[in-house]
Amino acid sequence: MNDRITPERRFLKSEGKPLDFRVVLNYLVKRVLNFLVMVILASTLGYVLASLAFDPSANYQGANPPIPQSTINAKLNNLGVNPEKPLLSRYIAWAGDVVGGDFGLTVGEQRVNEELSRRIWVSLRLLILGSIIGSIVGVVLGVVSAVRQYGVTDRAASVLSFSLLSTPVFLLAILLKFGAIDLNNRIGTTFFYTIGEYSSDFSGNSWDLFVNRLQHLILPTLSIALGGIAFYSRYQRNAMLDVLGSDFLRTARAKGLSRRQSLFRHGLRVAILPMATFFAYSFGLLVTGAPFTETIFGWNGMGSWFITAVQSNDINSVSAVIVFSSVLVLLSGLLADVAVAILDPRVRLR
Repeated sequence: MNDRITPERRFLKSEGKPLDFRVVLNYLVKRVLNFLVMVILASTLGYVLASLAFDPSANYQGANPPIPQSTINAKLNNLGVNPEKPLLSRYIAWAGDVVGGDFGLTVGEQRVNEELSRRIWVSLRLLILGSIIGSIVGVVLGVVSAVRQYGVTDRAASVLSFSLLSTPVFLLAILLKFGAIDLNNRIGTTFFYTIGEYSSDFSGNSWDLFVNRLQHLILPTLSIALGGIAFYSRYQRNAMLDVLGSDFLRTARAKGLSRRQSLFRHGLRVAILPMATFFAYSFGLLVTGAPFTETIFGWNGMGSWFITAVQSNDINSVSAVIVFSSVLVLLSGLLADVAVAILDPRVRLR
């Protein structure tokens, strides 16, 4: 008889055992250190590339009457982006300020911190709900499609997913926007709002304002959720199909579990592991990766700010977005590692 402990048998034996928090803590500490190094490297590379690619002095050239060069140099020195100073010294000064919580000034001489804090919450309000809806519905649809492979549900989900995946993000947002306008015209009232976070001429109590904000949130949330449903359902379907043919599910069935019990107690738990990591990192990138959605629906978030900063040669603002993105990916990665450590018993045994 073969007594070799395979990963599948080890997985089954470890079911129900308590977490070894020392192992999990060691597991997470290593990743914290790795991610911190990645954040430093990403932030450094972002600042260096922005400093080499952008010319902040171009914002002051061509003015009528012309601005004296001494005045331009004084403004650039105030921003900390004067190209006449060595890049290394500029980076050291910038990094020191960032460690102290100061991202400097924008090209409009406003505090980057104030703009950053305002736009972070705009993007988070826009993206959190859409990401959660997209991931949950997508995972459920992917599992159902895999369990009912080649059935009506699977074929319908495949057509829907591939149609959404083949539609550019900006085109999907525009289609939703025009569809909402047409629907508003048909029902004779404005239920779907297509621009901004709330109505500029709004007047009412706090509850009415809350409802107004929700109505403005529907279309951009739907735009993000539909894309998430398409991506997550395809990934989850493939992951679940791999699990359905695995040896440890057959072992679970041989130990007396029904097909439903083996799928939900063992199969789904394994199949959802890669999705935890995928969701964490994709959400981290969504915050700065939704400029089309923010622009089309008139939301002034991180994505639209990044585009504006690039267009205005704003080194400090671009660098702030890169630092924030790096930190967000770090936190997302940590959440993914926690989820993996909880869901995967093999992590506890390392």
